[in-house]
Amino acid sequence: MDVGLAHLDRPFDYLVPAELDEVAVPGTRVKVRFAGQLVDGWLLSRADDSGHTGRLAYLEKVVSPEPVLAPEIARLARAVADRYAGSLADVLRLAVPPRHARVEKEPRDDGTPDPPDADTLDPPAAAPATARLGHSASAPETVRLGNSDPAAVDPVGAADPVDPRGWRDYPTGPALLRALTDGRAPRAVWSALPGEDWAARYADAVAATVAGGRGAVVVVPDARDLDRLDAALTGVLGPGRHVSLSAALGPARRYRAFLAARRGRVPVVIGTRAAMFAPVDRLGLVAIWDDGDDLHSEPRSPYPHARDVLLTRVQLAEAGALVGGYARTAEAQLLLETGWAREVVADRATVRARIPAIAPTGDDPQLARDPGAATARLPSLAWTAARDALRQELPVLVQVPRRGYLPSISCAECRTPARCEHCSGPLALPSAGGTPACRWCARVAAAYACPQCGGRRLRAAVTGARRTAEELGRAFPGVPVRTSGREEVLTDVPGGAALVVTTPGAEPVAAGGYGAVLLLDSWALLTRADLRAGEEALRRWLAAAALARPAPAGRVVVVADGALAPVQALLRWDAAWFAGRELAERRELGFPPAVRMASVTGAAEAVADLLAATRLPDDAEVLGPVPAEEGRERMLVRVPRARAAALAEALHSAAGVRAARKAADPVRLQVDPLSLF
Repeated sequence: MDVGLAHLDRPFDYLVPAELDEVAVPGTRVKVRFAGQLVDGWLLSRADDSGHTGRLAYLEKVVSPEPVLAPEIARLARAVADRYAGSLADVLRLAVPPRHARVEKEPRDDGTPDPPDADTLDPPAAAPATARLGHSASAPETVRLGNSDPAAVDPVGAADPVDPRGWRDYPTGPALLRALTDGRAPRAVWSALPGEDWAARYADAVAATVAGGRGAVVVVPDARDLDRLDAALTGVLGPGRHVSLSAALGPARRYRAFLAARRGRVPVVIGTRAAMFAPVDRLGLVAIWDDGDDLHSEPRSPYPHARDVLLTRVQLAEAGALVGGYARTAEAQLLLETGWAREVVADRATVRARIPAIAPTGDDPQLARDPGAATARLPSLAWTAARDALRQELPVLVQVPRRGYLPSISCAECRTPARCEHCSGPLALPSAGGTPACRWCARVAAAYACPQCGGRRLRAAVTGARRTAEELGRAFPGVPVRTSGREEVLTDVPGGAALVVTTPGAEPVAAGGYGAVLLLDSWALLTRADLRAGEEALRRWLAAAALARPAPAGRVVVVADGALAPVQALLRWDAAWFAGRELAERRELGFPPAVRMASVTGAAEAVADLLAATRLPDDAEVLGPVPAEEGRERMLVRVPRARAAALAEALHSAAGVRAARKAADPVRLQVDPLSLF
């Protein structure tokens, strides 16, 4: 049932009345009476009898005869709920989009008849049967779900091997495609070369899977990446062979795409994290691009990560896996070190031929030539690289970590950070002539005075992308300046001389590549109080540097000390070395992914109450408390990876105890959250 309470996270048996016997098939949405209320539910299986000894109630209604919940997705949802200490109902809300009745009634174009209408069927003369709502390990009996005929879902039949094209730059790349074409299940972690058309490479892998008679699911971080992959797949497979799933599509379009996949009309589903649960017949490949992007993490309970959901699908469906990106996460490195996946990388000679010339500004030779480089926001090396590229009529990309104009300001006299007198939030300047305003409560602070010295003059503490664009426009008069960020994200830019100022993740592709890439304000990325600060900084730098031309035409300047490990990995274009180093450090310190860690966040009394009700494994460590947002606190529970299931079960059971007694203060449970501090 669609009741997201931990103590009700189990199946319930109901009788099926004779008039609903034909439409009450596993996978359909139903309504039942529960605790005196009419609630939504999912019919998971049918049986001739029930082990329940008491009196059973009847189904009230079959909402739709469309079996939208595939058996394999129901099993996946249960596994994800167990892994993240969540409830099946919460996972199913993520897995199946809301029903759109008009879309369900649209004529099908595959020649199959529409399902009968649940409200217009003649009642058959059949005895009541039993329906199970909730998770069940038993398979549905004599019920056909969607297009389950293997011959019908074979999308192309026999096909020639797929041309490896760009995969030839990687020694094991062609073998990966051959394995997919042969219907095998290879598992690979791919480190993309700079300038790589990653969407075309993923399209090749999907085409090889389809040629082998199986389907594929590919998940990307955002809409721009989805558009690139959509175009690449259309070029390789042709139109109408795949669908895109994204929350941004709108209810009707998203549900229409979901039904196309559920009914077996397309062998491939691509999308943002909304596609991680997409039903695909005979799944042969799951792939994720840039798995370190935080957009892959679901912000709704139970907070699953798309990478982990897809890898769970690999285990359940015995499918292949492809985890790719310019950077490599510690989680991907763990897949390699445990032997679960194999590495797909180019040899060093190929890497050296493809990378731009990369230089830091904080090393000793540079400081000897430019002593101010240690403190300058745009050192002479960066300015020279931009000037030379513009003289050659090439675009210049400037990456700035913070958006806005001046997102953080301070007193010009004593350097005390300027904060709101109402909520203590940071003050920011929206423009050169703007009035300071709070970034938290949006109150204007027109008469701000420093509480320490009484000064009224303000200075920039952090410079945003719009202020950077303004400064560069003055430094290079006559050169067009474009910005790409939260307000407007550019997809591509022409290849002429221009300055393109972006925030991380919003970098547009330049025709022919950028002549120079400037990575400014590296301290803002490296000094974050976050376990993944170095990994995230390198990921963002590599994504920007990959858009530059190869040396000598392309140059990358990172405003940072060259001795730092993330900068060293960037200089050598060696994400694998950094990922191995990062994983080794986390293993030594006892942090994910070397261990499994759960965070328990809420009011101090509620957190203590839940932990007191939790029967933790013997080898569990409880760390904290540490301050959390909005005056709450957070406790961390750490166990070895082998005890991960026991930890999740213990926390889920404790949450059920609190839910049963209707505890007032909520507690948020997250397993392996992206942010621990």
